[in-house]
Amino acid sequence: MHKRVRFALSVLLLSSTSLVGSAQQFAPNPRVDKIFAEWDKPTSPGCALGVLQSGRFVYEHGYGMANLDYDIPNSPKVVYYVGSDSKQFTAASIALLALDGKISLDDDIRKYIPEMPDYGTPITINHLIHHTSGIRDIYTLMSLGGLRLEDVFSDSEEIALIARQKELNFKPGDDYLYSNSGYFLLAEIVKRVTGKSLREFADERIFQPLGMTHTHFHDDPGHVMKGRAMSYESDGKGGFRISYLQNFDKIGAGGLYTTVEDLRKWDENFYTHQIGGDALQKLIHTRGVLNKGDTIVYAFGNNVTTYRGLRVDEHGGALMGYKAEILRFPDQHFSVLATCNLGSINPQPLAEQVAEVYLGSKMGPKPERSMASRRDRSVALAAQLSAAELAPYVGDYYSNEVDATYHLAVVEGALVLTAHHIPAQKLESIDTDRFRTPSGLTLHFEGTGTAARNAFTIEVQRQSTRRFMRRWQDAR
Repeated sequence: MHKRVRFALSVLLLSSTSLVGSAQQFAPNPRVDKIFAEWDKPTSPGCALGVLQSGRFVYEHGYGMANLDYDIPNSPKVVYYVGSDSKQFTAASIALLALDGKISLDDDIRKYIPEMPDYGTPITINHLIHHTSGIRDIYTLMSLGGLRLEDVFSDSEEIALIARQKELNFKPGDDYLYSNSGYFLLAEIVKRVTGKSLREFADERIFQPLGMTHTHFHDDPGHVMKGRAMSYESDGKGGFRISYLQNFDKIGAGGLYTTVEDLRKWDENFYTHQIGGDALQKLIHTRGVLNKGDTIVYAFGNNVTTYRGLRVDEHGGALMGYKAEILRFPDQHFSVLATCNLGSINPQPLAEQVAEVYLGSKMGPKPERSMASRRDRSVALAAQLSAAELAPYVGDYYSNEVDATYHLAVVEGALVLTAHHIPAQKLESIDTDRFRTPSGLTLHFEGTGTAARNAFTIEVQRQSTRRFMRRWQDAR
């Protein structure tokens, strides 16, 4: 019996390994392999790497495991979720529609999504592409509303949440602030203009023509995907836990699954112009321009900038335990592609180190990484408030923008915030009527003296302006 079990398991592992295949065999590159050595073991998740020169792999390798349950190794042939690297495909889809004459990048988005409110100044498709719309970030709004990524959350609910926001972070075009909401809305525009989902449109216009047969926008959580890597986080005890949100199927800002070997085909299109021709390449390298005339580095899902004196197109992605980095040096026709399946890995500096192995002699000096100045907490923090001084802040506060109620209470001498699906958080006083949570929220209360505060506003990452959290009178 034991022999049969061992035989069955061997067959399973063999079939699983053959499913994802093995990458092209290269002689080991010790300088490159050293960069990933921390994760290159059979007990750890890790990364898949591809190094491209003139459209061909000059090195590709897998480090660590794609699946710890079945001992399947990482490989450039394994399918990974690439997070925000999806955005360049969403932006390219929009660009193709613009070149087709189906849309104009200067169109008001309300032409296609009339549910969005009129903020007094039109928000254009161009604003969404370059993160200059001022629209609040959907992930942040979901978090504030106690919505978890693992919850079932329909596209219509998502758009309704974005549209409920009474204010923007800033006037469209005045500033740059990365917003996933914009790219979710771009995916919706593709759907409403073409009658096809972004998954269908991108497959028809990009993936199939380029032969990217293991790439798709994942808009159905039940879709079977062969050769998929699992994602992991540290369990805090020297091991790992699966970090995968089965129900999260939103596309546009993310949602793309692909392989390093498929990404090579997309990367080469930046030189061959097979898809979209010269016009597409010119358009997707057009950086955003603010109202005051400043040009930003963001262009259609890529940061068009420089690294150590060399021009680069760069973008990273992350969600759950998945991480990715696409780093292209167009003048050298050289790229580094990295997909990872462990949340603690930051692939961008790893890709930069790999590039240095090959292009170091052409690069300028390394940038100095100065430590950010630390806040003088002895000055910033207000004195510890007594229970009596905290009493005016106690109560229930409701926001119709995120449809959530926050409850504030004094617990063991401290002000504590609780809400649906949001763990209890002890607030720290940082100034008069200003508190901060361990998760990074800053609450600004309205009111003075001993009177009960009637409202507070919140500042949070990716939200540059305050969002009013309106308070309804407590029933007492």
